[in-house]
Amino acid sequence: MLRTLYDYWWWPRLWLPYNLTWADLEDREGRVYAKASDLYMTIPCALVFMMVRYAFERSVANLCARALGVRETVRNKVTPNPPLEQFYISASKHPQQSDVDGLVKKTGMNARQIDRWFRRRRNADRPSMLKKFREACWRFTFYLVAFLAGMAVLVDKPWLYDLRETWKGFPVQTMLPSQYWYYMIELGFYWSLLFSVASDVKRKDFKEQIIHHVATIILISFSWCTNYIRAGTLVMAVHDSSDYLLESAKMFNYAGWKTTCNSLFIMFAIVFIITRLIIFPFWIIHCTVIYPLELYPAFFGYYFFNGILFILQMLHLFWAALIIRMALKFITGRQLVEDERSDRDETDVDDDGEEDSEKMTKKRALSNGYPVLNNNHSKTE
Repeated sequence: MLRTLYDYWWWPRLWLPYNLTWADLEDREGRVYAKASDLYMTIPCALVFMMVRYAFERSVANLCARALGVRETVRNKVTPNPPLEQFYISASKHPQQSDVDGLVKKTGMNARQIDRWFRRRRNADRPSMLKKFREACWRFTFYLVAFLAGMAVLVDKPWLYDLRETWKGFPVQTMLPSQYWYYMIELGFYWSLLFSVASDVKRKDFKEQIIHHVATIILISFSWCTNYIRAGTLVMAVHDSSDYLLESAKMFNYAGWKTTCNSLFIMFAIVFIITRLIIFPFWIIHCTVIYPLELYPAFFGYYFFNGILFILQMLHLFWAALIIRMALKFITGRQLVEDERSDRDETDVDDDGEEDSEKMTKKRALSNGYPVLNNNHSKTE
């Protein structure tokens, strides 16, 4: 039965144009083709990325944080209270007034003290500014290196300048060593993001991020197996072009460098809109939808590949709406906007109405940011 399922899965009519079989993509006469077995390499590559990330965040990222004035968050300690802790874990992190009344009877604390305990307990669960900075620093470094590497891989390739060259001779197109490593590194990185998503800072667009990572992995893997490598390298390069700008803006946002953050954000917004809303749909997707039909009839793999690209484009529109909204607020002078996606510390109010000075400092530092600056955004591939 497994053999039957395997044969159906790799049926050439699903993944290759008419009159071609997998035998046509076997190495011969100096030509080397991508193989599905190559993708096993990406799992150990992902594990290496996770180890490198761990070392990077605790060395290079910490040094950058100190240089930019980012420090570990000092929060008010939460007094151990078993009844409140049990309610927090099993019932709700945000008790209603009726819940508070019941907890007053159980603990002997007044409502104000209970509210403060829950605020501090929620803050204890939230990631610190230093953790957010470390993550942004790691992603900035990878995305910048990936973008430069992608440009080095593509700069001398004819399909970068003439998109019809992407399909010349398809699918009998030999694989280059630079393309192999570009794919393995990119796919390994996205596997590492998916493996570490549970421990990373959780954003309010968590579900969109999961969809994005899964779609990215499927797209890269599929394009590799079916030798859509030229189109795949173009897609990866387009998306790499803006991500490092977003991560650098996050870093300066966490450091409180308002002017630098604003400038980088505007640069990111411009590059994002050009690459994700113009180049990607009107050049790349046009290239993958229209040009292949000049060479062979549509088949399942053609629809599958373009379907994944359309899913990614929908995610681009989702993020673009948030980016444009923030850019408009900035342009119209409404810079102090509340962060809609990041999980912020809540203000701790003392009995006399004074806000804790450490929280006041944090509030001022965060209020100059944008929602997307606290969101683990958007790549594609």
